[in-house]
Amino acid sequence: MEHAFSQKVFYQDTDAYGVVWHGSYLRWLEMGRVLLCEKAGFKLSELEKEDIVLPVAEIDIKYKLSAKLEDEILIETKIKECGKFYVTFHQIIKDEKTNKTYIDAIVKVVAVHKDGKLYRSLPEQVIKIVQ
Repeated sequence: MEHAFSQKVFYQDTDAYGVVWHGSYLRWLEMGRVLLCEKAGFKLSELEKEDIVLPVAEIDIKYKLSAKLEDEILIETKIKECGKFYVTFHQIIKDEKTNKTYIDAIVKVVAVHKDGKLYRSLPEQVIKIVQ
């Protein structure tokens, strides 16, 4: 399963030099994962009501090029792997017009109870999302 969406780079996303601040990429990656889950038919807020939250456990980001103020970017998200305890996403943020990659990220999430205890295996609701 895959999902992509476009986003314009706004002033709030940049530093004093008009270059995208590194934390803005994290926000867009999160948006991509949430939208992918919604595309699969599950809202993360609904999973939370069932005592399931999916925090990021690992993130590996390769910064390749800097996006700048007013660039039109494309955030692509796909599920790379689903293990017994985790889901790994592959996410790319690139220039919508030139297709040049700004970042390439691997993000692993785990399923935990709202109190922070790790599930012994992914709950059935999460498995449905990723299949």
